Amino acid sequence: MNLFMENMNEEMAINILKWKYEEPYDFYNNEITYESKQELLDHSYYAIVNEFKELIGFFCIGKNAQVPIGIQFGAYIDDFVDMGLGMNPNLVGKGNGFEFCSFIINFIKETYKSTPIRLTVAKFNLRAIHLYEKLGFVLEDEFSTDLIEFITMVKKETY
Repeated sequence: MNLFMENMNEEMAINILKWKYEEPYDFYNNEITYESKQELLDHSYYAIVNEFKELIGFFCIGKNAQVPIGIQFGAYIDDFVDMGLGMNPNLVGKGNGFEFCSFIINFIKETYKSTPIRLTVAKFNLRAIHLYEKLGFVLEDEFSTDLIEFITMVKKETY
């Protein structure tokens, strides 16, 4: 699969907001609202497409990659590049994650040079956690809301 990064546009944002994941991953489902669309269009999100311009997924960097309540628990105090991502639900669980995530990580490494990468994932998402471990991420922190537990994972290697 050849992957390419594109600037997020409104059509892509609406498409992403319509994605529906199966349980238990339906936690990641969104609703199309003005606010959710504006977040995807705020220039911290990037679309990932294949050679046919099909939307494979997206990623974001910075504050939008953080779970806001994690700030209260001190989960984001160190100097990292925060990475968030989502893959088209038709492609998840089919062996595409390693290539997809590696593409994003390589972009971040090239852009942010020696800054370590951090991501936040729902603790129940063992499939994603296993992938992140294969990519060299290690557990850094844990926090929870009333409904869900999260972990942060970091990739601290030097670049």
